[in-house]
Amino acid sequence: MKAIEREHPEYVARKAMWEQYGDLYTGGEQFKARAGNYLVRRQKEPADVYWERLSRVFYENYVGSIVDWYAATLFRREPVVSVEGTNDLGRAFFNEFVEDCDLKGTNFTDFFRQAFVNTLISGSSYVLVDFPKSERQASNRAEEDELGASRAYLVNYTAQDVINWGKDSYGNFDWVVIRTNHWKHESAESDPYVETRWMYLDRTRFQIFEKKDHSQKEEFPALIAEGLHGFAKLNRVPLFDLRMTDGMWLMNKAASLQMEHFNKSNALSWALTMGLFATPVIYSDREWNQIVGESYYIQLSPQDRFGWAEPEGRVYQIASDNLNRLKEEIYRVCYLLSQAGSANAQPISGLSKQMDFAITQEVLRAYGDAVKDLMRRTLSAIQTVREDNLSVHVSGLDEFDIGDFSSAVDEAGKLLALGIESQTLKKQIYKKLVFQYLSDESQQVKDSISLEIDELFSKQEG
Repeated sequence: MKAIEREHPEYVARKAMWEQYGDLYTGGEQFKARAGNYLVRRQKEPADVYWERLSRVFYENYVGSIVDWYAATLFRREPVVSVEGTNDLGRAFFNEFVEDCDLKGTNFTDFFRQAFVNTLISGSSYVLVDFPKSERQASNRAEEDELGASRAYLVNYTAQDVINWGKDSYGNFDWVVIRTNHWKHESAESDPYVETRWMYLDRTRFQIFEKKDHSQKEEFPALIAEGLHGFAKLNRVPLFDLRMTDGMWLMNKAASLQMEHFNKSNALSWALTMGLFATPVIYSDREWNQIVGESYYIQLSPQDRFGWAEPEGRVYQIASDNLNRLKEEIYRVCYLLSQAGSANAQPISGLSKQMDFAITQEVLRAYGDAVKDLMRRTLSAIQTVREDNLSVHVSGLDEFDIGDFSSAVDEAGKLLALGIESQTLKKQIYKKLVFQYLSDESQQVKDSISLEIDELFSKQEG
């Protein structure tokens, strides 16, 4: 049981980085509360001065906004989930599943949008497919449906949750350990405590361990549940991962620049603030113990002279220019230079803007392909486990301008005008156009339209 707490060497090496990346993305009070981890203390800086600087710290969160922009733009149009087959019960399940995929009311799009955000922050995220546990064993599929045991649902996990794993030679999971913790309050009279859970999954079985941190004594995780998981018949771990290459991992590309910007912007702000309070200078050989100005003074010798010292300001301009360059670099490494919005930037021609955004669109399409692949793998595995004998497809996530529909219709018309005698091609063109136009409709409506289009072409073929 103690072994369940072990962490993979790669996890140990990265967990401090993941915590920093999470703070950089979230910003706000969370970042300010941990600013002591990120605000660099100057050499021989007095403790009281450093703590005063720390109390005045602020954070301009560019990278968090960039991650959210990519998530909002990629999912501007919902992905289209199309189900083909004659199993009406299976189709009804997937219609319900797309509207509520985690048994918490989260629709399919919102669920995978969060997984995508987690991936841009940490480089990877995970989706677990689980089935409700039933107190009694179902004897057939109808009874399984009645008990709700066949109602698959998804759980999102971040890179910080998956603490240990083993893989085969093909890179597939042999086993994995997932750790979560949350505050638990059993009643209004009891004190809250932190409950930590470990879930061990291999290709056929699961085990759940639990430890309650409401006492000071050393406590080992206790086994509270075990058995076969829903994917045992497939001999695979029911965990699906979404990963980004180093070049597409936005937070990893921008984090060091964001940290440099944070420290320099705070240093400049501190210097400007201190510059507002002129420092008295006393030139004297005599002892001087009066406090003048706000609270500080400088005593010099050898003559009794008095003056005020203030910086000339050239270094401030250099620092300000450097901050603008850092900001632009953050946007550049995230493929969004056109959105840097520098006040001193020269006007950019429409063609240049179009070329810059063309690069951004290619990045968005690459993200869309990765997310769609995760969706397909997840849905296909669920369909296989449930034995619905359906074909599930995912499309979309490749159009990022709401005005694209008119051009899509024109392109579809040109394609149909080629006279290609393929009923399958025509059917898929009609479905793609309809689903694009009705992207906000419920999955049940989309599924009904899909069936009607299939029936229409079946009659034509007959």
